[in-house]
Amino acid sequence: MVIITLNKLKKTLLLTIAIALAVVMLPACSAGSQPSGSGVSDAEQKQTRVITDSQGREVEIPVQVERIVPLGNTPRMIAYLGLAEKVVGIGGMKADQVTPLQAYAYANKDVWAGLPLVGTDAAGATDYYPEQIISVQPDVILCSYTKELADEISSKTGIPVVAVPMGTLFEDDYKEALRLLGDVCGTSDRAEEVITFIDTCLADLSARTIDVPESQKPSVLGAAATFKGPHGIDGVYVNYPVFTAIHARDVVNGVSEAESAFIVDKEQILGWNPDIIFLDAGNVNLVKDDVTSNPDFFAQLAAYKDGQIYQYPNSTSYYSNVEIPIVNSYYVASLLYPEQFKDISFEEKASEVFGFFLDVPDYLNTLEAAGYGYGKVELG
Repeated sequence: MVIITLNKLKKTLLLTIAIALAVVMLPACSAGSQPSGSGVSDAEQKQTRVITDSQGREVEIPVQVERIVPLGNTPRMIAYLGLAEKVVGIGGMKADQVTPLQAYAYANKDVWAGLPLVGTDAAGATDYYPEQIISVQPDVILCSYTKELADEISSKTGIPVVAVPMGTLFEDDYKEALRLLGDVCGTSDRAEEVITFIDTCLADLSARTIDVPESQKPSVLGAAATFKGPHGIDGVYVNYPVFTAIHARDVVNGVSEAESAFIVDKEQILGWNPDIIFLDAGNVNLVKDDVTSNPDFFAQLAAYKDGQIYQYPNSTSYYSNVEIPIVNSYYVASLLYPEQFKDISFEEKASEVFGFFLDVPDYLNTLEAAGYGYGKVELG
């Protein structure tokens, strides 16, 4: 009898310990399988569907996407779609390098504080870190890369990779990217809202400016361009969306069919001799250095002599922004076409745009406080 009693006690004790361990371990296992407060059951997480991405790749993804790793230009896009809080690993610049010119990242710096950097495209060098990506256990990896690179990332991580278009500013492939991301992440309605907002702004800008005679337009140049790094006065934009959106009389028109930027000989700038020059705010110091080293050149420029040199925030900072170029277009248009935009308060329009994309209506103040605001430039 004593032996039987001891065996029963032993079994009872082991069973009690097993139940206690299961109770302790259960929250930890649950936390690893899905983010706290997601409201998504294990059964729902296991459901999958197949989508076709922009590279024609068929990708099996969870029906419910709760954990995202965005690479390339997709961090900006998913921020516009209101998905910042679902990011578990970020591709982009290091946190201490983010400035207000990288608006989507700066506006979400607190949300993304502490997230591991899982990839970078800094200085045009694409890289990603498979070990870090695997460690954060995303449901899906989003990228704006080629088919070959998307396949490679998927192979090395074992995680579904969805490729979307890089996104040309104000063009249809940006809409395609937003719609695909919206479909994957369950934010299709927000994607359509973003597309409609962009189209409405562009339609407004065009309608106000399309009928202005060329003879009544001052000539303009977009200089101190940002492409593969910062540039001085000789870095110029061609087919610049900020200018094309408002039918500006751009002196660089006709130089190239593609939207781009390039280095031009300073003598060519003298030949163009634009009435107004606009500079990327982040590169103004380089232009000031140009003035110091070559004052005779600037003395021949009408815009310099007439005090018609202005700055706006860089449209490009780690790929192209969207909200900043829209605001830039309204700013430039208000200077070129004061009569057509007399009913528009630039500050109110900027607040509307930044509030919509970034949920930060006073972002104009953030840019100005960092020296990246809008206004006339005194080059000395």
